Amino acid sequence: MMNGVTIESARILLPVVITLIAPLFVWLNREDENKREAVSFIAAFLTFCSVASMAPAVLNGDVWYYKVTTLLPGITIAFAADGLSMVFGLIAPFLWFFVTSYNIGYMRGLNEHAQTRYYVCFAVAIFGAVGVALSANVFTLYLFYEIITVFTYPLVYHHEDEEAKIGARKYIVYLMGTSKLFLLPAMVLTYVLVGNLDFHLADIVNGMFTPAVIAEHPRLVTLTYWLFIFGIGKAALMPFHNWLPSAMVAPTPVSALLHAVAVVKAGVFCVCRILLSAFGTKTAGMLTMSQIFIGTPGTWLGDLSMAHGTAYIAGFTLVVASFIALTKDDIKARLAYSTVAQLSYVVVGVTMLVDSAVQGGVMHIAHHAFSKITLFMGAGAIYVATHLKKISLMDGLGRRMPWTFGAFGIASLSMIGMPPVCGFVSKWYLVNGTLDSGQWPLLVMLLLSTALNAGYFVPILYRAFFKAPSPEANIGQYNEASKTMVVPLCITATISVFLGLYPQTFLNFVNIMGKF
Repeated sequence: MMNGVTIESARILLPVVITLIAPLFVWLNREDENKREAVSFIAAFLTFCSVASMAPAVLNGDVWYYKVTTLLPGITIAFAADGLSMVFGLIAPFLWFFVTSYNIGYMRGLNEHAQTRYYVCFAVAIFGAVGVALSANVFTLYLFYEIITVFTYPLVYHHEDEEAKIGARKYIVYLMGTSKLFLLPAMVLTYVLVGNLDFHLADIVNGMFTPAVIAEHPRLVTLTYWLFIFGIGKAALMPFHNWLPSAMVAPTPVSALLHAVAVVKAGVFCVCRILLSAFGTKTAGMLTMSQIFIGTPGTWLGDLSMAHGTAYIAGFTLVVASFIALTKDDIKARLAYSTVAQLSYVVVGVTMLVDSAVQGGVMHIAHHAFSKITLFMGAGAIYVATHLKKISLMDGLGRRMPWTFGAFGIASLSMIGMPPVCGFVSKWYLVNGTLDSGQWPLLVMLLLSTALNAGYFVPILYRAFFKAPSPEANIGQYNEASKTMVVPLCITATISVFLGLYPQTFLNFVNIMGKF
């Protein structure tokens, strides 16, 4: 990390406090839907501004820090803001603003029930996301990670039918199961081995585990690492991914929240934070797969570092998920498996442990967020306007909904990795990272997945704009959804292009963390 100072200030609590009290004001204004939604707009704006106000100091190499309380020696509730915090901490409230506008058109357009409960849980989920972004230690991270899980469950169960019940049950079992079986023991082991749970924000190379601890307990340190990786179920690494497609029973704005704003982004952010700030790139690259009884020294698997082992698991995930996405005719199901694949781009990047790969992986947290939220909001706008979910029924629909499908097309190009949209920048850095690290199989996986991305996105656009609709489809009855839905997705699509042209917007926050 660049030379800087630690700024101990309660100012870092401001975005946390705003998102904490916002749900209360949403509930207090439950009788007036305009005021209720206005609370979300105001809270999103204030939260974004409060996070952004800390950015200049962070770009100067400083770290914001504030300890709220000490629960036990070495276990505190504390908040910190560094370059990595800024990436997630800025996009969550920023996209909350646009999703709130979209929510109005979607929820009112379909006359959905329990809207106050919906908006309260939505706001609490953002509170959890902001808390995760600003966590200064493993305990605080774990606390807010679980808040996100608990308060997004009612959103997945929103329709309260049998399908929602099954999807929500799988959602909570996967995410709570992995956190209790793996993440909680990982936190306990870290405390036993290290004596505290504080992230080393200023030392992304060495991390929390000292050479003495590693030398004395190499297998326990390696076990702790794998418990963290598989305990962060929100990252959707196979085989702990199936909750994500099942959660598509939720309303489309919830899918946007799950896939772009809070849930899965919290997952991959936690992977980045644990690897960079808990283990450090030196530790993650030094310990090998053989130290946990997998493979033997001298073999390729035995010599493979645990970080690179994680990269190959993520590489497998992104290829298989991309193949599955090809088979889905339901547009939200296709986007869901696309998300499973795209999340693994982040994990592949950060676990390759070279500068260009880590830069591409962390940038992809933001780049994927803007593009994927555009895709899901586009899918929701299509459903509200036409009640169509099947891609095979969308022939010619782009001529009736050019703004929606145009924005959808821009976001699709980002997922594929075409310039000048931001997804291209992320993939460019990732491909360079595979070359720098010498991991040729990962390069093949990335390129294959990119080809598959084109395979499942291009047909949607071809059908919408170039394929003649069947006479019985009567697409003349359809028009664009309401402006409260279409305008936000057009703006997020435009921002995706902006980030492709000006990648330093988030790259500067990554670079300030130092050499990896």
